[in-house]
Order: sequence, then C-alpha cells, then structure tokens
Amino acid sequence: MNFNRRNFVSRALELAAAGSLISPLSCFARAHSTSSSSRLANDPLRPQFHLLPAKNWMNDPNGPIFWNGQYHMFYQYNPNGAFWGDMHWGHAVSPDLVHWQHLPIALSPSPDGPDADGCFSGAAIAMGNQVAMIYTGVKSVPKSLATLSDGAHNFRETQCLAISDDTNLTRWRKLPKPVIPTSPRGLEITGFRDPSVWRSGEWYYLTVGSGIQGKGGAVLLYRSKDLRNWEYLHIVASGKGNGRKAANAVDSGDMWECPELFPLGDKHVLIYATDGKVYWQSGSLDEQTMVFHPEQTGTVDFGSYYAAKTQLDKDGNRILWGWIPETRPLEEYRAAGWAGVMSLPRVLTLASDGQLLMRFASALSILRGSTKSGLCPQRRSATKIDVSAVSLKDCCGEIICEAENLQHPGKISLVDHSSGGEVFGIGFDPSALTRITVDGQELPLALNDRKFLVHMYVDGSVIETVFNDRVASTKRFYYPGERAPELEIRVLASEPDTVSVTVWQMKAISSNRLTGVVAQSIFGECSGR
Repeated sequence: MNFNRRNFVSRALELAAAGSLISPLSCFARAHSTSSSSRLANDPLRPQFHLLPAKNWMNDPNGPIFWNGQYHMFYQYNPNGAFWGDMHWGHAVSPDLVHWQHLPIALSPSPDGPDADGCFSGAAIAMGNQVAMIYTGVKSVPKSLATLSDGAHNFRETQCLAISDDTNLTRWRKLPKPVIPTSPRGLEITGFRDPSVWRSGEWYYLTVGSGIQGKGGAVLLYRSKDLRNWEYLHIVASGKGNGRKAANAVDSGDMWECPELFPLGDKHVLIYATDGKVYWQSGSLDEQTMVFHPEQTGTVDFGSYYAAKTQLDKDGNRILWGWIPETRPLEEYRAAGWAGVMSLPRVLTLASDGQLLMRFASALSILRGSTKSGLCPQRRSATKIDVSAVSLKDCCGEIICEAENLQHPGKISLVDHSSGGEVFGIGFDPSALTRITVDGQELPLALNDRKFLVHMYVDGSVIETVFNDRVASTKRFYYPGERAPELEIRVLASEPDTVSVTVWQMKAISSNRLTGVVAQSIFGECSGR
C-alpha cells in the first residue's frame, strides 16, 4: 500500500457526500467527550506504549522539540473522526520521550486565513524565550492557482508562522499573512509544503518539499534573519521520479514531501518522503554554495512508515520519529474510532561507510517488565530455557534476537499461540550475505562477520523492527476478538549456529490504552486560531 497522506481523501469525500461526516469540533475537549472512550480503551489493537491521540485520525509528526525541560510532540490531527481531513496540530508532552500527556490542540485552521482548509506539516525552532512554528497553510482555490491538485483538492499552499512564549507551548499567535506566500517564480512545481527550519550563524535556513514537473522531486532552500522575511536561494537537493504516471505527483516520485536536512557526525543527512516510503541520503553540504552533495542513499524503513521528522534530545542526540499508518480498510479504522500511530523514537548516527544507523532510544528500557530468554538450538550446558518456551503475552513486549558466525539458513518467527498462524517472519541465509527476507520481502542487509541482531517491539497492532542497526521495517497486523493473542517466538537454526532470544513484557504508559491522562486545560479555550 502507498502511504501518501492524501490517498485517504477521496474515500473520505465519498463519506462526506453521504452525510456521514460530523461537523468540525471547536476544541480538543469535545474530541474526547464521548461514550466510546471505554471501547477505545479496551481495543486490543491499540498500542499501549506508542503515542497516539485518545481518538480520531493522526498522521505526520510535526515540530518535535525539547523545550523548557520537556519533549513536545505536535502531529497532524483530525478532530472530526478517524479519517484524513481538516488538519489541525495535535499536541502531547513528555518528560522522557516515553510517557506522554495530551495537551490542547496547538493549531487550528483560521476561517479567513491562509490555512482555512488545513494546517499542514511543519517544524518548530527555539528563539530565545519563544518557540516559532513554521507550517504549511492550505486554502481551496481554482485549479489554475493551486500548488496541490491531487484529484480530490485544489489547494494553494503557503508557509505560515505562529509564535508562542508560553511555558507549556499551549498558546500560539499566528501571523495573519504567510511568511512565504508564493512558490519561486519560473519553476513549474508539483507541490510546495512541509517546511523544516534551522539556524546557522546569523541566518535561518528553511527547506520546503517540492518537485519540478517532468523532472522529479526537489527540495527548495530559503534563508532569513528574522523568520518573517524569506529569500529564495535555489534547489538544494533533487532526484528523478519513478517514471510512473500518477494523478498525484507524490505517487510518481515527482514530489518530495517532508524533507529535512541536518548535520550528523561530520556529514549531513537529507530525509524525504515520496512514493510511499521515507528515503535518506548522506553526504556533504557546501557551506559556501549551500548545495547538498549526496554520497550514500537508502530507505529509512521498508514497512508501514512515512513522513519522518527529527529533533535533538536533551543530550544532543538526533532522534527520528515517523508516522505509522493503518493498512486495514478505511471503513474498519473509521469504525474503530482511531487511526495512525507515532513510531517509537530512534537514535540516528552514521557509520564510517556513510550508512545511516538507527537504534531504538535507550529510554524505552524503563518500560521493561518480566523477562525470559532462550537458546536455539539448545545446548546441554546452557543455563537458559529452550527458546520454544519463550512467548509474549498481550502483544506488548520487546524482543532481541542475536546470532553470530551463522553457517546455515534459518528463520525467526512470531506465531499466534492459539491458531498457529505466522504473524511475522524473518529469514536469513549466510549464502546470501547481502539480504534478508521479512514476510517474504527481500531487504538489503549485509550480515557482516555473519552477525545478525534483531531488535523488535510488538505493541497492539504494531511491530517495529531494526536489523543490525541498519535496516528497519514496521508492520501493522490485525486480529479478531477482544483480546490480543499470545505470540510464540520460534527460531529455526542448525548446528553449529546459535540464536539467543530475550523477551521482555512491556509496561503500558497509562492505565488504559488512551496513551496519557488528558490535561485538565483542554476544557478551556482552544488555542492557535
């Protein structure tokens, strides 16, 4: 499935035409005042330690920032239901990247403003005792004036600014006019959205996702000294499309969404989303010409993962977030009352060969509960239990599998204890050292020194996995019934190979599946209008 954010729109419009969409809610409190809370809290498919709103639709992470001793996560949110549309900025706060509390909606569309039809994605940056958000506002216009025409909408996209000097970042003041009202002259662009901002010396720099008709995706670069007056410089990075014809340029690779360019080690890294995946490039940024020269490239995650965004944590580590979309039909997640999950935080570094490395944030270990471990094949001298006895209850746990000096093909599987059906399968073959298989799909992974490390989190209907710190794949899986199945971890391995397995049951981050206690302040006036 292609996880373009607007793929969900056409079906939502059909529902609206049938009169099935409710009217816009005026504030976040009303989005939670529903008799369905108990049903949502008891839905076994809802994750217990991933961030998601208590109900309704979530997509892209927006402007994650560590501010005033707290981690703030903003995200695309529809207060009207569990389907894409009417984009607001939801808001949650955490002391540790793990435990989250919901706060009021940060940004809402202004009826007469440049964001009248949605506050799309963007970024946040600290300015002294203030934080600024730069985001894309969209407004319906005739097709001839639109920068986004996807078969469902004709939107004019502009870059807007909102500022907060509030300690908790719950009150925002929007500038009435866009700070970048038009795309660059002379460019026949395919889109104009998802700004990302950073400061270098006396200048603020801004990238905007875009593309050039018939040529491919592109990242536009601007600079400013005050965040209000922006000068267009040039295309800082670009690439070719996939050659397919599509109504939406994102599906053809001719539009790059959610670009971000940031330093990592002694290099720079560019991430962007297109054609249903998030891609990365590492290389050098010429500080004189401000042109990025890629040297290595790859895919951030091969599964259900899109619209990635990064931030710095309190220690200066680069943290990666992403949106985990649903893969079930719209009718199912709309009926469930919730859709979309924020990924777990991953720490990014670069290997000596320029390859992007990612590890789950160590802060997640605070959620570890009871543990089991095993070896396969089991040795007589082993003090650990047989791996066949290792299982995970309630689809809520962490799994680490390690192997060294592999000599034979093998497989690691998660199997439903009751039905015997395979939920997730990882195959490895030392004769094919450049790849592994995940649910039958080949993924590029060099098993250097024949070592294999699998780090996996299972949570409700989500499985996030990182292999050898180099390749990631996120899966959605769904099951019937009112309880999550018990999952057995099965390993197929032969002498003299040894695969060790360690499993932790994970603690939930709240007393129910609604992620965090909703702050009392939501019953006040909503902000960001």
